[in-house]
Parts: sequence; structure tokens; C-alpha cells
Amino acid sequence: MKTIKTQVAIIGAGPSGLLLGQLLWKQGISNIILERVTGEYVLGRIRAGILEQGFVELVREAGVADRLDSEGEVHEGIDISINGHRHRVDLKQLTGGDVVVCYGQVDITRDLMEARADAGLESYYEVSNVVLNNVKSGTLPSVSFEQGGQKLELLCDYIAGCDGFYGVSRQTIPKHIRIEHERVYPFGWLGLLSDTPPVSEELIYCKHERGFALASRRSATRSRYYIQVSLDDKVEDWSDDAFWLEFKKRLPADAADALVTGPSIEKSIAPLRSFVCEPMQYGKLFLVGDAAHIVPPTGAKGLNLAASDVATLYKIMTRVYKNKDTACIEQYSEIALRRVWNGERFSWWMSNMLHKFDTTDSDDVDGQTFKRFMESELGYYLGSENGRRVLAEQYVGLPYEELK
Repeated sequence: MKTIKTQVAIIGAGPSGLLLGQLLWKQGISNIILERVTGEYVLGRIRAGILEQGFVELVREAGVADRLDSEGEVHEGIDISINGHRHRVDLKQLTGGDVVVCYGQVDITRDLMEARADAGLESYYEVSNVVLNNVKSGTLPSVSFEQGGQKLELLCDYIAGCDGFYGVSRQTIPKHIRIEHERVYPFGWLGLLSDTPPVSEELIYCKHERGFALASRRSATRSRYYIQVSLDDKVEDWSDDAFWLEFKKRLPADAADALVTGPSIEKSIAPLRSFVCEPMQYGKLFLVGDAAHIVPPTGAKGLNLAASDVATLYKIMTRVYKNKDTACIEQYSEIALRRVWNGERFSWWMSNMLHKFDTTDSDDVDGQTFKRFMESELGYYLGSENGRRVLAEQYVGLPYEELK
């Protein structure tokens, strides 16, 4: 068995693992990334594209923001349409200057991959049989894995589990230690990506009697659109024409008139769930991003919560290696979970207000009563400047918490 060594082993080459690796390298902390699929497969994942300011600053700190700064679109507000009537939430004005940036997750991942390759940092793709060893014992942890038929062992000081919901990292924490919270929503999002000019300069969230819709974008020439569908629906049930017809019905009239349709580049259905695993740390193993938490995409928090995990762990690892302060590692789960639960609550709240629910999972509230509650909730938050300010502050993202 071949043995290799590093200071931090990173499981997963998605944007959180790559960003963490780049930040650690900038501080002189060695790291190796392991990924079960190819780099091309990772880049094929079509995901979020709305970045909080904290995430943008973190990418700049990592030295990988050239394309983000030149090509990313600054969005100063969002529109929320209620049965065709648009309400603008001026993020910049309501928060005193904070905005979000539209830049695709695929683009961030590609930038980070290229930066890692340019720096000559080690990454192992297409690995299998990954096992995390000694994460809680007094000895140094290690990761055993196989690549191309060869067995390898990676010796390290710490392990960052950035390998997603189905990865090995969370499963390494014993079941009696893990507390897992989950809510599965009774619908999904059918998403379509097309090389057509977006219908709006900023995102439009649509609450409609036919169901939720979202007009998003990736660039001035590429659109990303979504509609709420049943969990029983399949992608093959929806032709491009059927999607465009339904999507147009849920848009406000002026946006519907401006809609340019075209063939889909990618089309998929994503189920919605809220999920949190506590704790996010077990010995020298730290869970990051989707390995520890999933949010419905309504609040644009998934990738941004992963970035805040990275920011916290990066600061901890820097203190460990620069100041020899190993006691600070115990802060990770507490700090990360505070922001995670805030993001979970906001995403749940947005999902409840904007989607059509035929039933509710509450024994105390029937479907029609729940609908009226959410209509009232949305009416207040859009009809009051203080309400819009709360929504705006949550949407642009709260500041990252510092270590004690």
C-alpha cells in the first residue's frame, strides 16, 4: 500500500472542497483532495448561481476572483410577483449597500480547479472504497482509498468532509452521536437551462395559483428557469414546449411578453428538502456544506452556507497551524450551526410563503388555513419597509462569525 502525507485531507472536489484547499494553501497549510468522480463530471453539475457578498470576499481572499469580478453580475434587488403583481425588494437600499452576485457554480468550480492545477496541488479523482480512520482516537487520522486498482493511505492531521449528502464523511460519525433533522417538501423544482436572453435583469420569484416559478439567469445570454411540479412528475413528462407554456403562465404579464424561448441545454427535477446533521464535528473530522446540511433553493442559501462553513474551518485551521491553538477546533460545530439554522429557517420561510401547498404536514393547521397564513405573512413583509428590510438582510447574507 502506498502512503502519502498532508496536513488536511479534503474529501470532495466540489466548490467547498476546492475553495477550502485554495485558502489553506494560501496560508501555507498543505492539503490533498480526494474525489470519487471525474473532474468533468463535477463540472457537469448544474447548480446555484447567486452569491452572497461574504462568499465573494472569500473567493477574492483565495486569489481566484478574476473572472468572478469581471463576468459576475451584481444584482441590487429581486422581484417577487404575486399572481402577476410585481414587488421589488431593493437589497442595496434596504441593507445600506449590500448586494448579491450572479455567477454560476460551474464557473466557480472551474476557476478553483484551474487555480489548484496552476499551483501544482495534489488531487486524486475517481477514487473508490474511501474509509476515514482514527478520526476520534488519540492517533493521527488517515484516509484509505483506491485509485486505478492501487491501494493508498493518506496520513493527515485533520479531515474536511466536503463530499455531499451521500458521501462517506457524515456516515463516519456513529449513528448514536448524530442527530439528523429533516423535512421533505411535497413538490420539486423542474429546472430548464437555455441559451436565451433572460427575461429580467434581476431574479423574479413568482407566487401563483398554478404553483411557484423562478426566473433566474446565468449571464446576459443564458437563462435558468424553474417551475414547481409534483414529486410524481418525471423529466420525460415535460417537453420543452410544455415547460415554456406553463412557465409563461406563472410570470407577470410584462415578463411573459418579453420571454424568449428556445431548446433546453439541460433539464432536471430536484426534490426539495431541509436537512441538518448535528454535530458538524467529530474528533478531527469536520463536515462542510451538503455533507451536513441541505436547504430548499428558494432562499439561495445552499452554496452560501457551504462557503460560511469553509470560512469558519479555514480560520480554525489557520489558528491551529499559525498559533498552535488546537483548543479552537471545538468552536467549529457551534459557530457553523448557528448560521446553518438561520439559513435553514430563511429557506423554509421563503418556501412556505411562495409555493403552493395542497396539504400541510401540521396536525394543527389545515391546507386552506396554512395558505391564508402565508398570504398574510407575505403581504406584511412586502407591504412594510421594515418587513422588506428583514427579507433583504437575510437574502444578502449575515456577516460571518469570528472565532472566540
